[in-house]
Amino acid sequence: MQAEDYLAGQVLLIDKPLHWSSFQAVNKLKYLLKHHYNLPKKFKIGHAGTLDPLATGLLIICTGKFTKTISDIQSQVKEYTGTITIGATTPSYDLETEINATFPTNHITPELINETTHQFLGEIDQKPPVFSAIKKDGKRLYEHARAGEEIEVQSRKTTIYEFEITRIDLPEIDFRVQCSKGTYIRSLAYDFGLALKSGGHLTALRRTKIGDYSVDKAISPEQFEQHILKEKST
Repeated sequence: MQAEDYLAGQVLLIDKPLHWSSFQAVNKLKYLLKHHYNLPKKFKIGHAGTLDPLATGLLIICTGKFTKTISDIQSQVKEYTGTITIGATTPSYDLETEINATFPTNHITPELINETTHQFLGEIDQKPPVFSAIKKDGKRLYEHARAGEEIEVQSRKTTIYEFEITRIDLPEIDFRVQCSKGTYIRSLAYDFGLALKSGGHLTALRRTKIGDYSVDKAISPEQFEQHILKEKST
């Protein structure tokens, strides 16, 4: 592709690496495109849906005029795979923070696990994690949480279309979920642990689909850089 193609608009499918923020991934591509194609300073680029640093998978990055489609892409159904570890909770509902409580798991059977998924299908009320980027009183929730401030988080409606258990090797439970925009899989892991009369937190997460876009067609930021260098050398 040429500079004009990126300026006109492209939808780029990136497989975000572990520990990268979505902002870092966008900045990496922005730097590569501006550096190799001499694009203007006000070159438009943005992502269609944040992934936490501890998650991997599909990050859709739009350039040029296609940045106008970001809200449409964000509203599409998303699919995730991941692992819930049962028997313990953390304040962030994932591995960002240390375990703060442990719970019994002897009563948990494969039958109970599969039956419990049915409680989460359809429209549900879900409280976002206190360690999230949602704003309250002008500050993001994680800023309040890291400052040790007690905050009340309002629940919100979200929809779980599919919730499939793909592996059980306690304390680990692997899953696949299809859900609506605004669903926090960390909260789903926490609430699932409660529903099992235990505790749970998210220990792995990968976004596999957004609408018809699949991570199978995505490339890493490093592969994108190699692709650009190959294009420039031909």
